Amino acid sequence: RPPGRGRRAPPGTLMAGEFGLIDKYFARPTPSAVLGPGDDCALLQPSPGMQLAVTTDMLVAGTHFLPDTDPRNLGWKALAVNLSDLAAMGATPRWALLSGALPAVDEAWIAKFADGFFACAAEYGVDVVGGDTTRGPLNLCITAFGEVAPGRALRRDGARPGDLIWVSGRPGLAALGLAHLQGRVALPEPWPRLCVAALEKPRPRVALGRALDGIASAAIDVSDGLLADLGHIARRSGCAATVRLVQLPHLPKGETYDADLRRIALECQVAGGDDYELCFTAPGSQSQAIAGIAARLELPLWCIGEMTAGPAGEVVVLDPDGKPVEFERRGYDHFA
Repeated sequence: RPPGRGRRAPPGTLMAGEFGLIDKYFARPTPSAVLGPGDDCALLQPSPGMQLAVTTDMLVAGTHFLPDTDPRNLGWKALAVNLSDLAAMGATPRWALLSGALPAVDEAWIAKFADGFFACAAEYGVDVVGGDTTRGPLNLCITAFGEVAPGRALRRDGARPGDLIWVSGRPGLAALGLAHLQGRVALPEPWPRLCVAALEKPRPRVALGRALDGIASAAIDVSDGLLADLGHIARRSGCAATVRLVQLPHLPKGETYDADLRRIALECQVAGGDDYELCFTAPGSQSQAIAGIAARLELPLWCIGEMTAGPAGEVVVLDPDGKPVEFERRGYDHFA
């Protein structure tokens, strides 16, 4: 039994106790589960002939989100970042577990967080089948389960020299949103709203991941930075990658967009992370099919370079003149 489990909470701190809190805000119907919350384990039955895809992510206040983040947006993002991992594997989301440490019981905050979390769950067809709560520094941990047909999962190790590199959406918006909130950059309108929305309420590209079945040779979601995550594909696939700056999606620009802002925007684009877009590779023969997917999903897909036969894991960035460009940072590393 964990420390404190079963002890009476101090007056005024946990009105209905841990389980009352769960029942009030997080107990919802789970029609796709054999058995949902309430027992020591949930019971799940994958669809016949399908494999489970399982992922987990931790979000720590001050590291993964600002302490004053809107709790509804935080609830959405906590689940969305896990669904993004499932999207990168081409899996269909099915179930999730939610665990969290809370420094205190703020029922208004919890209610808003639950609203955002279950809004994301409803949009992507996810049943929340269990989890845990405890007292401590604000920390959220979600485990998500999805389904994918055997042998059909998108992986990081399938890219080959000559494959084209693609990315969805506009990587860099989330990092620019964070820079804006921290006062490190002043964005021209309407970019502050767009960038902060990208940071606080990302859209997991589940439909894109499923659409890439049989088309993409490798895929990853962009969580730690475009160059860093592309490097994971290159390393696992035993080849290198070349990215061309002129092919990256456009970020805010104009007469009010000074040189310092352009530099910060480019750094955010290649190394900022927290985008949860998909980066994937595919043979050039699939380009027309990819254009069709972009049109059908109304989602921009950008060809930003190609895989090469260079050293495994190497990612070379070329400027408009074809000359290599070096970046001090290529992505986020918790222990670097």
